[in-house]
Amino acid sequence: MDLRIHTTVLPHDDPDASMAFYRDILGFEVRGDVGQGKMRWITVGPAGQPGISLLLAPPAVDHGISEDERRTIAEMMAKGTYGWILLATGDLDATFEKLQSSTAEVVQEPTLQPYGVRDCAFRDPAGNLVRIQEVREDRQAREDREAK
Repeated sequence: MDLRIHTTVLPHDDPDASMAFYRDILGFEVRGDVGQGKMRWITVGPAGQPGISLLLAPPAVDHGISEDERRTIAEMMAKGTYGWILLATGDLDATFEKLQSSTAEVVQEPTLQPYGVRDCAFRDPAGNLVRIQEVREDRQAREDREAK
């Protein structure tokens, strides 16, 4: 099989705030915005990576979800325990400084985890956890480019 990740989904409860976070703070491109009001499906993605997208979608709109499940999803989103995404960067310190100076909610400063990964964490406007991991290959490639 030849599979690759094309799109993944995170919920939003305020489409304008979510789009602003991913576009203006993280620097993602807006690739689509359909629907109206709170019922909007917004596709964003990292610049230079047109084959990878993140769909910001209203939660619990599936007809098969009960009212109890909708309440549970809303409660989990309010606590920040429903959705999360893991991003990567070659320069965690610079990325953290830029995000910390924005309106993003800091959850964890850059930390070397016991399992060998250095990362930090923020919350988006819907409460989704955004973890950013330093990827050494990305950092080495950046340092090689800067040395030229």
